[in-house]
Amino acid sequence: MTEVRIIGGALPNIPWEEKPEGHVKPLWRHSSNPVIKRNPAKDIARIFNSAVAPYEGRYIGVFRTETDTTRPHLRLGHSQDGLDWKIEESPIQFQDEAGNPYQPRYAYDPRLVKVEDTYYIIWCTDFYGAAIGVAKTQDFKTFTALENPFLPFNRNGVLFPRKINGNFVMLSRPSDSGHTPFGDVFLSESPDFVYWGKHRHVMSKGGEGWWQNVKIGGGPAPIETSEGWLMFYHGVTGTCNGFVYSMGAVILDLEEPSKVKYRSRNFVLTPEEWYEERGFVPNVVFPCATLQDADTGRIAIYYGAADTYVGVAYTTVQDIVQYVKDTHEEVADDAGIGRL
Repeated sequence: MTEVRIIGGALPNIPWEEKPEGHVKPLWRHSSNPVIKRNPAKDIARIFNSAVAPYEGRYIGVFRTETDTTRPHLRLGHSQDGLDWKIEESPIQFQDEAGNPYQPRYAYDPRLVKVEDTYYIIWCTDFYGAAIGVAKTQDFKTFTALENPFLPFNRNGVLFPRKINGNFVMLSRPSDSGHTPFGDVFLSESPDFVYWGKHRHVMSKGGEGWWQNVKIGGGPAPIETSEGWLMFYHGVTGTCNGFVYSMGAVILDLEEPSKVKYRSRNFVLTPEEWYEERGFVPNVVFPCATLQDADTGRIAIYYGAADTYVGVAYTTVQDIVQYVKDTHEEVADDAGIGRL
């Protein structure tokens, strides 16, 4: 296979551990997982399903945090190495575009994506039902909440890290007011981050693997590579003991990302360790962020574990792209442009 390259910048201080000897799977876990445990800071019971990004030579994170009330909100965290985190003592304070305080009723499962000179936070919020909330910042001091991009009910908003054909592009998973109905990933575009349209179907739940037969959802921001947009996502199956969340991988077309080029029939990570199998919600692996180094092809993936912990897994762009291509299956009409 031709060498696959990450299209982007260098990140020489990326968290990293080499693949264990004899390991045959495409991802491997950080040896000291979970990197964030229970009760990690004052008044915080659990942190999980959170986002991180490089910032000024270090790392910054937007974390899903829950107090003893279990109502989720977002807090900043800071780290020198991406593994040892200091969480701020107060929630992020948002303002509206007029500068007035504007706090969401709840906020969970954030993504943090830099597009040009602005960082965008995308999370699940309450807008007469579960919907996608968005905010922007350039300095992680002032956070401006923007208008909701889509009507409820919707979750898993994932922004691409650059404009495509001049437009912002965001993935989402529309649903009804229930927790599981519908289950496919869609794409929408915007010239100004205000008006969204040109909606396209991207990925269908299902396929040969039962691990994604109930629903799927976008994970971290897609990674631009020479083979296409590499994206990790979550897939859900139902069992006699409840839902199980696993991680999958897919490669989308660079200029028409509603087209799936390759999609692994297999999960690339599933609950197997104690911190993934046991917690507030057992049997959950939920990816929300990646760090990547274009010079080495290294990728570090941050994922929520059992709705209680934060774990890290590693791969290389060469390893994961090869695995996705080797295990590719075409599901429904994913290879099409996504417009009937």
